Amino acid sequence: MSEFEPVADASALPEGTLLGVTTSAGEAVCLMNNRGHISAMVDCCSHAEFLLSDGVLHADGTVECVWHGARFNCRTGAACKAPAVDPVAMYDVRVENGKICVGPRKGARTGAEAVR
Repeated sequence: MSEFEPVADASALPEGTLLGVTTSAGEAVCLMNNRGHISAMVDCCSHAEFLLSDGVLHADGTVECVWHGARFNCRTGAACKAPAVDPVAMYDVRVENGKICVGPRKGARTGAEAVR
């Protein structure tokens, strides 16, 4: 994916929530709204291939995978809590005309990646 594409209405992602979407290329993406900052990461825990969008966005800006409790920084994708040690890739994000648009993936692919 080389250009930004709309994947969701901004109204579908209230503050403090996660939302799983799929790009036109079939990539599973986890959208996050942490205190008004919208970001996007690969929707797959680098530890055990579980959808991060089924997890929890904590007030400290980490996304917790509900399967084993791994946590990732919602701005950088860095693994913050074991059992995950590898980061998850992030996407560039823009909000345009009330739509959340994701662009190119930032960083290399990490771990297996789920497709919805």
